[in-house]
Amino acid sequence: MWGFLQHVNSAHGLCLNDFPGLYKWSIENVAAFWDEVWQFVGIRSSMTFTEVLPEGSTMFPRPDFFAGARLNFAENLLFPANSHVRESDVAVVTATERDGHVLETSWADLREQVRLCANAMRAAGVKPHTVVAGFSSNHLQTLVALLSAASLGAIWTGISPDTGTSAVLDRLVQIGPQVLFADNGSLYNGKEWPNTKKTLDIVDSLRAHGLKLVVVIRNLETVDLGLDDLRSKHVMVEEYDNFLKNSPDAALHFEQLPASHPLYILYSSGTTGMPKAIVHSAGGTLIQHKKEHVLHCGLSSSSRLFYYTTTSWMMHHWLVSALATGSSIVLYSGSPFRPHSYLSIPRLLSSLRVTHFGTSAAYLMTLEANRVFPVQDESLDLSCLEAIYSTASPLPPSTFSFVYEAFPPTVNLGSITGGTDIISLFGAPNPLLPVRAGEIQGAGLGMAIGAIDPSSDPSNPQPVTAGTPGDLVCTQPFPSQPLTFFGAHGQEKYRAAYFERFPGLWHHGDFVRMDPHTGALVMLGRSDGVLKPAGVRFGSAEIYNILTKFFATEVEDALCVGRRRVTDRDETVCLFVVMRPGKTFNDDLRDRIKGMIRKELSPRHVPGIVEECGGGIPRTNNGKKIEVAVKQILSGIDVKTNASVANPEALDWFREWAKRNN
Repeated sequence: MWGFLQHVNSAHGLCLNDFPGLYKWSIENVAAFWDEVWQFVGIRSSMTFTEVLPEGSTMFPRPDFFAGARLNFAENLLFPANSHVRESDVAVVTATERDGHVLETSWADLREQVRLCANAMRAAGVKPHTVVAGFSSNHLQTLVALLSAASLGAIWTGISPDTGTSAVLDRLVQIGPQVLFADNGSLYNGKEWPNTKKTLDIVDSLRAHGLKLVVVIRNLETVDLGLDDLRSKHVMVEEYDNFLKNSPDAALHFEQLPASHPLYILYSSGTTGMPKAIVHSAGGTLIQHKKEHVLHCGLSSSSRLFYYTTTSWMMHHWLVSALATGSSIVLYSGSPFRPHSYLSIPRLLSSLRVTHFGTSAAYLMTLEANRVFPVQDESLDLSCLEAIYSTASPLPPSTFSFVYEAFPPTVNLGSITGGTDIISLFGAPNPLLPVRAGEIQGAGLGMAIGAIDPSSDPSNPQPVTAGTPGDLVCTQPFPSQPLTFFGAHGQEKYRAAYFERFPGLWHHGDFVRMDPHTGALVMLGRSDGVLKPAGVRFGSAEIYNILTKFFATEVEDALCVGRRRVTDRDETVCLFVVMRPGKTFNDDLRDRIKGMIRKELSPRHVPGIVEECGGGIPRTNNGKKIEVAVKQILSGIDVKTNASVANPEALDWFREWAKRNN
């Protein structure tokens, strides 16, 4: 990475001190940077680009990156450039929560399975721009279907089978998939969950929106495939193994397509409206992920990446792309705490010789709360572990310290941030920089981010004073900007989502503080959920950090939001806590929480209301806390939620609480 930065600096005169954060870079600087990245990380293409960016490009409408190039995303993953993988090397390891349930797949076998699946899909009428959906777990068959669709130029969208039927249809009805790959069931927390009834209901609705073929994956041996019931819906139905077995005998062919060709559809949370179907490009996804994997993470053909994720989460796509570095990847489905309780995942890290492990902040915080120290277990060998990545929510400072006690102290602990919207990272790990507790090491290379004063005139947005919090923005184009939102008025929805708040700047919706000396980022929560008592702005993450550090043995979860009703002169900070089993909420705990927040933060941070939450913390299907909807409910706004809320009964509890406490 350092050699690459030195080269870019000498070739283009770009100040290395700007690297993490390109706030002042020109569009010419950005084009020069991405030109160098393309050459350095290695992109396999049949035709090279004629220009990186059109002259005078702005962020919206999205500029055409790498015009003239012809490439295929799947080809880059199956035949990684700048890598020397052998056909017999392991490309994929598939594991589940069942002890010893591990399958290794070689590069040769993976390529062969993609050949068979792609030929079968082509025979079924799949071609460029066809939408192919997966209602399946994080396993080999999903990966094969994804790569097969990409090889044909089809658009892939994945949804985890633990998603409710209504939430699935909210997404898939919008985009009208022609093909659906579906598991017959899934295993989680020691229990088998049949999926055939949900699949039948989904197919029943989707057949009116263009669905022609359903391929059923036998993920559970003991559960019926439901083929006859599905055929009664007047669609073609195939069992996965037979689908591949009966495919035409033709060579593996990769459609050569523009870099801007659509690859994936991902979805916004959609807690108070229909989820937005975000369309991402093949070239933008590929170069962003390879930049992050090679330069920020140091992945190579000697690496093994395991990211604990479902197929609904952006990190599944990030994990899959690691194949383009020659790295092997681990696909895991099931509970992270089966069958060996808190040591289940560490045992896998040890037995599979994982070099790079990714997870959610919540997982690491759970290990911390239960004082689990895998490095102290003599039966485990974590010597291969080079990096641990954490995302989905801010990682508290205390958990940073814990990780360096619980895992080898040589790991690069990378708290990272980005999102579904950009299918990549704004804040990324950096093996060249020190790890500081509570901070993301720096901006992703080539991502021109900054912090804007939210009180400034939107038509003339001003950067915050150095080191003070502000709204996270990006000021220059980047390759993984979405192409559009799928469907009618997609560009209008795209503009409204990211460019309406500060015209001309990408407004990401995060509240952030950037260190002017180190370039580090501290994530303070969502900007639309920022707390503002007496005009003092701070993020909910600051409150959560205190609970994690000082009350982890008593408080299991929490939600912190602001309430400002029509009759209120000021905003009241409201903190709702969920107690751990066997622990009791009382006045003593309330006073201790308030006292610690006062001591560790300030009197302005102290919540006016601290109560026990009887209905649980509302979350999206991706596991993110729903703060804004709760804030609106407490403030007297009538909020209509949809099936994207994983536990709608939790929001009902807040509605009742608001009525009682008006």
